[in-house]
Amino acid sequence: MRRHAGHFSLWEYLLFAAVTFAVMCLCVCLGSVNIPLGETLSVLGAAARELLGRGEAQSGVSAAIIVSRRLPRVLCVAMTGAALSLAGAAMQGLLKNPLADGSTLGVSSGAALGAVIAIAFGITFPGLPFAGTMILAILFAFLSLLIILGLAYKLDYSLSTNTIILIGVIFSMFVSSLMNIIVTFAADRIQHITFWTMGSLQGASWQNAGVLLGALILFGGAIFLHARELNAFAVGEDNARHIGVNVRRVKMILLITVSGLIGVCVSIGGTIGFVGLVTPHMVRMLVGPNHRRLLPASLFGGAVFLLLADLVARTLLNPRELPIGVVTSLVGAVVFVGIFYRTRKGH
Repeated sequence: MRRHAGHFSLWEYLLFAAVTFAVMCLCVCLGSVNIPLGETLSVLGAAARELLGRGEAQSGVSAAIIVSRRLPRVLCVAMTGAALSLAGAAMQGLLKNPLADGSTLGVSSGAALGAVIAIAFGITFPGLPFAGTMILAILFAFLSLLIILGLAYKLDYSLSTNTIILIGVIFSMFVSSLMNIIVTFAADRIQHITFWTMGSLQGASWQNAGVLLGALILFGGAIFLHARELNAFAVGEDNARHIGVNVRRVKMILLITVSGLIGVCVSIGGTIGFVGLVTPHMVRMLVGPNHRRLLPASLFGGAVFLLLADLVARTLLNPRELPIGVVTSLVGAVVFVGIFYRTRKGH
């Protein structure tokens, strides 16, 4: 790959898309019941033809498993991974911090608090059964980001890596305490809340997939449109101002879009940590730091990373299923230590 090229070329898009599609097919095939690849592709082809009005979907046990259970879950996992990774890449560029991510900064914890409040007290909106969880998750994610960066700025004007992470850890502990208090008042929902806070897309539906797709188009599209500004931020805010970037406005747009992506993902899949930390760091080594290349690579890379993590979660202890957040946290913790060590060594 040409590391210093300005944009993704068509063949690079096709390559990343092909790898992502191959991993998605693998995840649809494997599970508590393994389905041959040929049969899987046949069912998917028939479902696509029915969608286009050119045929009928296949019937049978395998078709029911694929279309009703595995395909919506796989699509939700892929889009959740893509969204979290894209949000992480944007935060790292905005803050000039390789350790920035929803989980390390405490934003995911804030979103989880909002969603737990909605679940515990049954907050809903008429006609939209899961909108209460989603709206509160997005709102609390945004407020958390503002609180964390505000406190970090008060303590350290340079917004150093150590200060932001320290504030993020303290904030996450505070939020965890609040969630424990809420759980004591909602004992009848404790099992649902506990499994949800570990991260899981076990019950993902086509409706969830539609919401995630909408969030990716709306919030993800806004991040892609600001790739040039993120490149300017990577050099410094003063440099961004000199080339005509409205720093305050762009910062606010990116903070809102990142909060939106994290909030939607948390409201549907619970707390899935470290995706936004691990994936952008890995793809940056492949495509370089230019955000015009890094953002699309992070999108595909996040999808692949979370798909593989979900596959491990589903099959490692078959028939028992691990929460996907447990798998990503195990991998992410190791990578986090490695990145932190390299960052400190660089100083």
